[in-house]
Amino acid sequence: MDAHLVAAAVVVAAIAVVAVNNQPDGSRKMLREICRTDAAQSEMTARISASKNSCHDTDVAGCLYIMRHGRTDWNVLKKLQGRTDIPLNEEGRAMAENAREEYKDVHFDVCYCSPLVRARETAQIVLRGRNIPIIFDDRLIEMSFGIYEGVENAYKNPDCPMINFFSAPENYVPGKGGESFAELFARTGNFLHEVVEPKLAEGKDVLIVGHGAMNSSIICQVKKIPLANFWDAGIENCKLKKLL
Repeated sequence: MDAHLVAAAVVVAAIAVVAVNNQPDGSRKMLREICRTDAAQSEMTARISASKNSCHDTDVAGCLYIMRHGRTDWNVLKKLQGRTDIPLNEEGRAMAENAREEYKDVHFDVCYCSPLVRARETAQIVLRGRNIPIIFDDRLIEMSFGIYEGVENAYKNPDCPMINFFSAPENYVPGKGGESFAELFARTGNFLHEVVEPKLAEGKDVLIVGHGAMNSSIICQVKKIPLANFWDAGIENCKLKKLL
């Protein structure tokens, strides 16, 4: 890995520690969460950049694509799904069929997919008949929202603690049983490092099929997007996004 990129990641982490220690006690927990997430992003971006630069040096560089699952009944009702295993509805299956036709000429060597049924079914429909391996990985499961899974319209309900998850992710504190952004970024960052980087270095074209929050965590790490702008990339159902 390029020494300058690694050094930059280390500097980010050091600045984060200083920032936390200079805050009042009541703010430290939230700031530590943000700093851990931002430091993980910086390190992962450095790793991927170094991997891609190395690939370009030898004219070998794979492409990285990402797609969110098709629509479900809970999407329609604007319910938080998280780890709750909700299947595609008929509209979602039709979306996946349309994506199959739209992206039939895009080359993929391998697909890595969340084990949840809505993502599994999407990948299977989109890649049907193409002889592309679909590998399920628990690190690609959707973010857990704990006790708030199944809650409707959380994004606009001022009385629901989940509102910060959408409007101010840098201030989000998970409820009981929920996953933090630091935990989400740690597992998806580990997946990028252990699985995606080597495949790209081999010149393989990789497709990831997953979920709104999980996909966004990958996009943020690859594209160097800060946590405050977590949702800026936009994650539409069954739309292919090329990241590298």
